[in-house]
Amino acid sequence: MLITISGLPGSGTTTVSSLLAKSYGMELISAGEVFRTLAKERGLTLAEFGELAEKDDSIDVQIDKRQQEIAATRNNIILEGRLAGHMAPHALKVWIKAHIEVRVQRIVGRENTSFQQAFEETLEREASEASRYREIHGIDINDLSVYDIVIDSHRWDQFQIAHILSACIDTLINKGGERTVESS
Repeated sequence: MLITISGLPGSGTTTVSSLLAKSYGMELISAGEVFRTLAKERGLTLAEFGELAEKDDSIDVQIDKRQQEIAATRNNIILEGRLAGHMAPHALKVWIKAHIEVRVQRIVGRENTSFQQAFEETLEREASEASRYREIHGIDINDLSVYDIVIDSHRWDQFQIAHILSACIDTLINKGGERTVESS
């Protein structure tokens, strides 16, 4: 089975992806981790690395091509990343959303920064990413029509979301749904 989980920074995609990967014994591939690692290796903040990525399309293209290759050649994985749903057409595609204030508060909790700084950096990062996705791929990140499931992480916590998504996954596995490549 191939599952993609996407959402904006702080929406809970990494946490929910980790819970589901553990529950189903699936491998987790995270585009965000790749991006953060590349930024750290270059000694840049996410905002600075985002600015660099705006000037060098090869950064996004490299991450996206890797996700497409993985989606086309492997089973029993969760692809987590902003564009993962666009990179894996035959996956069960999930978008996790939350209001900006909720997402920024989560970012503050994990990155030891002020709310105002995190708010400004998040808006800057999201604008940078939206511009790059539109220019490189012709994708409007705000168009959620490619997703099978859109769920609000402000309404439900990570465990409740994982439970809701598990019901969807189990239904596909049990009925041999069209999106099921191989069940675990």
